[in-house]
Amino acid sequence: MHSERFVDTSPTEVWATLLDEGRYLGSISTFYRLLRQAGESRERRRQATHPATVKPELVAFEPNQVWSWDITKLRGPAKWSWYYLYVILDIFSRYVVGWMVASRESAALAEVLIRQTCAKQDIGRDRLTIHADRGSSMTSKPVAFLLADLGVTQSHSRPHVSDDNPFSEAQFKTLKYRPDFPDRFDSIEAARRHCQIFFGWYNDEHRHTGLGLHVPADVHYGTAAIIRDKRAGVLNAAYAAHPERFVQKPPAPPKLPSGSWINKPDDTEEATQ
Repeated sequence: MHSERFVDTSPTEVWATLLDEGRYLGSISTFYRLLRQAGESRERRRQATHPATVKPELVAFEPNQVWSWDITKLRGPAKWSWYYLYVILDIFSRYVVGWMVASRESAALAEVLIRQTCAKQDIGRDRLTIHADRGSSMTSKPVAFLLADLGVTQSHSRPHVSDDNPFSEAQFKTLKYRPDFPDRFDSIEAARRHCQIFFGWYNDEHRHTGLGLHVPADVHYGTAAIIRDKRAGVLNAAYAAHPERFVQKPPAPPKLPSGSWINKPDDTEEATQ
């Protein structure tokens, strides 16, 4: 875990990465125990230094049932200059289905992104709910008319309640607290390049604890179950070779999520968020 490859990686992600490569060196708890013994059990990842309406209740049991979208500011080269990052995220798979960086916040631009993303994901009528906060672009008439035309249900957070849009908030935090996130971008092209690299990593490499330590792309496109079976094979082989290392029971890979939600309804069956 001191290698250059894993220096910024949590023990759970190291464990899952090695398991996917067919290597079992120990349990996740063993990784943490070794870090504690070395006095390194705190956050290992380098952190950046700049750090009354109806409650929405949304549940997704598969991809493309509920999306969350939001806009965040990125600092430009000069004081008070900004670029605007639009992101649409699937709450079940955590997969970023659409994004764009623009020089302004605009309902018209949001409309274009939503339309293109729905087409790319082949969204049929009455299948999808899109959730957002109450920003001007999110509550605009052009966006509302577009969603109505597409047969997409619109949902909004309560005023001044950030917990109503947790997936977008968490994704923006992951972006802005990465060690390579700059304080300012020299140009809009630089901002786009950075985001393209980030979202490639986020969708295809970033293992989420809420996804059973799978990457969003595998959950979104249905390959996570195959990978979990392979992980189980590696763990079964490790158990067969050294059963004495497992004092309680044979090891099993983390479960895949069965559902995800925003403000879990009382009647929702137990699922892993």
